[in-house]
Amino acid sequence: MPTGGRNELKLITLYLPEPYIKMLDQLVNEKYYPNRAEAIRVAIRDLLNEEVIRRKRVD
Repeated sequence: MPTGGRNELKLITLYLPEPYIKMLDQLVNEKYYPNRAEAIRVAIRDLLNEEVIRRKRVD
């Protein structure tokens, strides 16, 4: 799947508790994100960025 210069996306499958799904759907319904997948991508990206910053402070 071409991504217009971005890293190629890979499919993963995960299980989430129902309350998480409801919160994701609320964010999508309120137009914060276009879909669940984008909301999850942003959350993972932010988590990884925070972890990199935290590790740099420890080193």
